[in-house]
Amino acid sequence: MARGTARCRGVFGLMISLCLAAGVRAQSPYAHPSNTEPQISPVFTSPLKDTESQPSPLFSRPLDSPAPAAPEAPLPPAPEELLRLRADPPLGYTGPSGILPRDNQESSHFVPMEDRWRIGFPAWDRYDQGHPLGKDYPYKEGHWWDPYNENVLKGDYPIIGQHTFFVITATDTMLFDFRQVPTATTPFESTTRPNRFEFFGSPNQFLFTNYLSTSLDLFHGDAAFKPVDWRVKVTPIFNVNYLAVDELAVVNPDVRRGTTRGRTWFSLEEYFVEAKLADLSPDYDFVSLRVGSQPFNSDFRGFIFVDTNRAIRLFGTRESNRDQFNLILFDQQEKDTNSELNTFQMRHQQVLIANYYRQDFIFPGYTAQVSLHYDHDNPTFHYDKNDFLVRPDPAGVFQEHRVDAVYFGWTGDGHIDRYNINHAFYWVLGHDTRNPIAGQPQEISAGMAAVELSYDRDWARFRTSFFFSSGDNNANNRHATGFDTILDHPEFAGGDFSYWQRQAIGLFGVNLTNRESLVPDLRASKIEGQANFENPGLWLGNLGVDFEVTPKFRIINNCNFLWFDELSPLKVFTFQNNIHHFIGVDLSTGIEYRPLLNNNAIVTMGLSGLIPGAGFRDLFNRFEDPVNPMLAAFMQIQLTY
Repeated sequence: MARGTARCRGVFGLMISLCLAAGVRAQSPYAHPSNTEPQISPVFTSPLKDTESQPSPLFSRPLDSPAPAAPEAPLPPAPEELLRLRADPPLGYTGPSGILPRDNQESSHFVPMEDRWRIGFPAWDRYDQGHPLGKDYPYKEGHWWDPYNENVLKGDYPIIGQHTFFVITATDTMLFDFRQVPTATTPFESTTRPNRFEFFGSPNQFLFTNYLSTSLDLFHGDAAFKPVDWRVKVTPIFNVNYLAVDELAVVNPDVRRGTTRGRTWFSLEEYFVEAKLADLSPDYDFVSLRVGSQPFNSDFRGFIFVDTNRAIRLFGTRESNRDQFNLILFDQQEKDTNSELNTFQMRHQQVLIANYYRQDFIFPGYTAQVSLHYDHDNPTFHYDKNDFLVRPDPAGVFQEHRVDAVYFGWTGDGHIDRYNINHAFYWVLGHDTRNPIAGQPQEISAGMAAVELSYDRDWARFRTSFFFSSGDNNANNRHATGFDTILDHPEFAGGDFSYWQRQAIGLFGVNLTNRESLVPDLRASKIEGQANFENPGLWLGNLGVDFEVTPKFRIINNCNFLWFDELSPLKVFTFQNNIHHFIGVDLSTGIEYRPLLNNNAIVTMGLSGLIPGAGFRDLFNRFEDPVNPMLAAFMQIQLTY
């Protein structure tokens, strides 16, 4: 009886074991959990023999029974069959993988993923809403046109292999600029209205400009902490611009050209190759070389040089990225007058810049920088695209001349305890072979200083700033002590929201101050003219407050008080002895709005005005009426994919 019972148990055990083995063998390790169509993935490899599908050794076969035949091991699928196996798709828009699958599975418990970037995730709709657009949603599928989730077109997945990425960025920037600036009339030639005898007429102007750019960036690295091994980048830009004014000889010296001007321009603004030369430490410190047209800002706030132009740049980091260094040589290209984009015409100007940054210098959170700039601007004769003479400046003895200037700088940015600080100090030495205003060679020695202190209180930042650029106290000697920059774009004391910085204020053939510049340098053009160290200089005091109303909405408010440092260059240039120091009060307010809570859509608007002081009125008063307060407003919309 006991032997019969044992025999029955052995038979039933064998049947159960065979059923379990058949069930396990029938289940594919790539089966998709849902009933939807399988997703194509080239990253899976074939399994080896499924060891768990064999009968358990705990069950013994019955006595006097033939041993069951061992099941045949399934053949691994061919590589092309792997593309049709069911698998969970990765998130976002991945594009095709560049990794071929290999048959190297060692266990049925694990499926090797050759492409480590395209790991699949099971389908999951956490909120049962169907993954709607515009919501922060986990496990969200993507599309090629979706820039908010993972996308191979913005470098989230490699395009070739495991380490080669491609990023495409499209940006459209529209600017609407309404402004009032002192505008000279042409009473001895022709006027827009009869009986006009004033030197300054209607100040109203309107500017529209649109930049459409597409950046193509191909680089090799691991898209994490390690610097790229090599990079190739190209950025073409197309611009259309339109200007309307109320006076003649503004859009062109020829009064027959009227009061409006429309232009288009296409430029290959960025084009460079980059290669890492060496790793300097196990902490990802490196040194790299970049050759071609590339953007560069020489300090924290853009006081001396900000441009995109042809250059050779050696750069890298030290001490676990605590220190950064740059050595860059620019061979400047000429700029298009109206779009301010590059042309392929040589500028005959070379700029050499070396700087070194040190983070946590003395105080944690404070970064110090020392720098050297060398500007070598050869003697040339140049008219801009609107037929105005810009090199040399049409002032005094306008004769071709060479400018050699060396800038020594110390700047800093960061915070000390709860107080934010930004400062800059520059001293420039050099030689000008024949300055137009002075009419003779000049030895250059001038200085600039700036400091900004701010304090954060909840969602408000309270700021105060001071800026000084030295002026020339005697325009008739051989010493030029008025400070000028190379190609600045300062983000200071209101920046582009400030009336004084945003507008180019013309004065008899040159500009008292150039667009997007602080220094009153009496220079015909910032982007096409030469540095002029015979200028009045500037004192600026600023009070400002910024409000982070919401993470999407920010308000910027500034009040600037402006004075000329010295008056000799203005008196010599305008043949006028009675000029005061006080320029006026610059008031501005602006908003920055990011409706999508990111930088893909940014709306910036500003309103500013200059209340003229005695010095400004001395320069721009009319015969019958004093100069009125100048107003300006702008709106800029930037959309980025």
